[in-house]
Amino acid sequence: MILELDCGNSFIKWRVIHATDATIVGGGIVDSDQALVGEVAALPSLRLTGCRIVSVRSEDETAALCAQIAQAFSVVARVAEPAQEMAGVRNGYEDYQRLGMDRWLAALGAFHLAKGACLVIDLGTAAKADFVSADGEHLGGYICPGMPLMRSQLRTHTRRIRYDDASAERALSSLAPGRSTVEAVERGCVLMLQGFARTQLEQARALWGEDFTVFLTGGDAPLVREAAPQARVVPDLVFVGLAMACPLD
Repeated sequence: MILELDCGNSFIKWRVIHATDATIVGGGIVDSDQALVGEVAALPSLRLTGCRIVSVRSEDETAALCAQIAQAFSVVARVAEPAQEMAGVRNGYEDYQRLGMDRWLAALGAFHLAKGACLVIDLGTAAKADFVSADGEHLGGYICPGMPLMRSQLRTHTRRIRYDDASAERALSSLAPGRSTVEAVERGCVLMLQGFARTQLEQARALWGEDFTVFLTGGDAPLVREAAPQARVVPDLVFVGLAMACPLD
């Protein structure tokens, strides 16, 4: 069994797969290294043979997590590293090491699945878009605040905006103009995400006409589904790229 980790700035997404056929044994999202170890250890009949990690955290934070995994499960974690070219994709950043590893691996995974030009829209803490041409050239992308950051900034910097997560969830039953602050904020943020997605589609059409594949990934991908009805929703797109960057026998 292989433990796969996608370590973001706020959360760790994890899953355990069988090494032979990549069937998923278990998975989830946690907010700390300790919670991760606890949840993975609780899986029945757990026999880890390897671990691979993609991380946008600092080197020290990533090293500390690797040490915890080694201590808890007696496996050495492989951490994905930047590359100028891999699996037919050429990194488009002027300084290739500065491209976020989550974006790089999502681009690898998307190109592998699409076998041609593709647009990746990743909606998590940040909203990100990346463009890969039919010949594997990463053309760059865009980053802006995602739903959690927009919500947090409004709550933090606007004194009268206060509501709980349950109210936020109820507010998203519709996108009609909000008749309360929570509805106005939540629906406004969703419309901004949808506008972001539609703009990326316009960019892609300007580049490639209709000859490209759109991928939606990240926790808030369902919120923009109607803005990109032709998109393939691949929640674990980063893990597709991670397996390519860190193959394990």
